[in-house]
Amino acid sequence: MIRQLSAGTLGAGASLMLPGLKKQPALNQSTSLNQNIHHSVCRWTYGDLSLDDLCGVVQEIGFSAIDLVGPSEWDVLKRHNVHCSMCNGAEISLEDGWCEPDFHGRLVDNYNNHIDLVADAGYRNLICFSGNRRGMDEETGLQNCVDGLKQILAKAERRDVMIQMELFNSKVDHPDYMADNSPWGVELCKRLNSPNFTLLYDIYHMQIMEGDIIRTIRDHHSWFGHYHTAGVPGRNEIGDDQELYYPAIMRAIAETGFEGYVAQEFIPTQETMAGNIEKLREAIEICDV
Repeated sequence: MIRQLSAGTLGAGASLMLPGLKKQPALNQSTSLNQNIHHSVCRWTYGDLSLDDLCGVVQEIGFSAIDLVGPSEWDVLKRHNVHCSMCNGAEISLEDGWCEPDFHGRLVDNYNNHIDLVADAGYRNLICFSGNRRGMDEETGLQNCVDGLKQILAKAERRDVMIQMELFNSKVDHPDYMADNSPWGVELCKRLNSPNFTLLYDIYHMQIMEGDIIRTIRDHHSWFGHYHTAGVPGRNEIGDDQELYYPAIMRAIAETGFEGYVAQEFIPTQETMAGNIEKLREAIEICDV
């Protein structure tokens, strides 16, 4: 990591983080963490680090999972004994998804192939997206998603792979996205009626669209298989300078008996990589209730 980063970037505090990085078994966390929340971090938010270096960072902080890694890099995770808490790569794009029947043929092929890849690799979660509305009403989009997803869920159930649709905001980041509210997503889960389909409840996105985060988690947690975090407003570091109070949210998640992952997905804004890594450490500490 020191060779990769420019001279002086890490700063004095980084020496506490880099030496002696320890490998830990996938799914296990440091004994210094409380074990009530299974922590992860989204790969793309630390894209300036190689995946090898990011694996070392998360293990030194005390957890061992990274979100949104595709099959081409799973060998890196396995080399470090880091778990892929959410797999990707089967989707076409965030905009071209299951609510549009014209994409069903390609999506069915992609997901049937990736379900096998995920299961064979020993992973479990595979992300999917509704795609954009393009003038479509919510009921039509809902039924289109049901018709498409039903074509892959039998295989997902056989291979014990969880298909998880992420909820986005359409107000700021993803204009026209169909799955932009939790009631729509919950209704999709109910209609599919599969133990292998749940929602990726992105706390940042849903705070922008509807708020009432803790009540929603308490009322609908059985449909939520995964969580993402970020600060509101801005999608940057979590902390006391933004409107979401993550300790209370994490306690609400833990009280539901949730056994999945909470992945940090904030975009770090510090001037140095050492600062960005320290913000990841702080986020884990904030969420480690």
